[in-house]
Amino acid sequence: MSNKLGILDQSPIFEGQSAEEALQSTIKLAKKAEEWGYSRFWVSEHHHMEQVAGSSPEVLIAHLLARTNSIQIGSGGVMLQHYSPYKVAENFHVLSALAPGRVNLGIGKAPGGFPLSTKALQFGTLNHGKDFDERLIFLKKLIDDSLEKDHLLSGIQALPKPAKKPELYLLGGSANSAKFAAELGFNFVFAKFLNSDEKVLKEASDKYKINFSEGNFIVAVAALAAPTQEEAETLVINHKIFTLHLHDGRTLTVQTESQVKAFEKQAEGPFEIEERKADIIAGTQAYVNEELTRLHNAYQIDEFVLHTPIQREVERFRSFELMSPLQVTANT
Repeated sequence: MSNKLGILDQSPIFEGQSAEEALQSTIKLAKKAEEWGYSRFWVSEHHHMEQVAGSSPEVLIAHLLARTNSIQIGSGGVMLQHYSPYKVAENFHVLSALAPGRVNLGIGKAPGGFPLSTKALQFGTLNHGKDFDERLIFLKKLIDDSLEKDHLLSGIQALPKPAKKPELYLLGGSANSAKFAAELGFNFVFAKFLNSDEKVLKEASDKYKINFSEGNFIVAVAALAAPTQEEAETLVINHKIFTLHLHDGRTLTVQTESQVKAFEKQAEGPFEIEERKADIIAGTQAYVNEELTRLHNAYQIDEFVLHTPIQREVERFRSFELMSPLQVTANT
């Protein structure tokens, strides 16, 4: 079976690379993704991280739309706690007017960085991003042009008004987030590469499908395909995930030890570190596809977005080529 696949690219800066080279690699990968038959290509938002060049998805999306022809391009995602929903709606309406029917607006609840960058992004604001749900509801109404007549900002429109609205996606890793997305009429992306608990995945899928059956339930997975099972497992053997449990009950998940150390320098209170092996589907093309098909059948998944977090550019590109829908279809 050939699964519908997209790509999440965080514009990683590999050892010895410059940020310029990393962004050129993202452009190259987007063009290849279109050639290989992927359905969508998303870029991320991370702040003050030396190993990642992708800090401004809306800017990068504009360039990628201009460098590709048909593939869906989007954010995975815009970290809404930092921004005015009105400005986000305007940005993505402009993008949608430039490339009708090709723009995806993925929204994330996380800060996309650590305390210092969060303070910088929210400099001068009063609520410090604590009204996320309210912001998301307001954003949806701006995109739909459906503000109530008694709303404080009744009459405001996010212009230009494109012929085709951007597709809306909420990113999350819990059943509550899935249910909230369904209630608002958002598509939902479950970040399995951060939360590998399949019981939570099942609950999220069930709650989403019950409340919004016509929505798109996507799962973002970490995956690596290689010519042999042994090579694939060797490439991911040392990859770990770190969950930081903060003193106020919040949690933050990071993917490298250097990110843990960076957070430690900026932390304003005590926290505990939970370390575990990264949940990466690694193997031959046939093995990875078989595992994706298992997940698809078990949890009513409409589509997968592949994230390949290895520090080897050649092998990373090769993995995306091996898993490309055109190649998988030819070999099944």
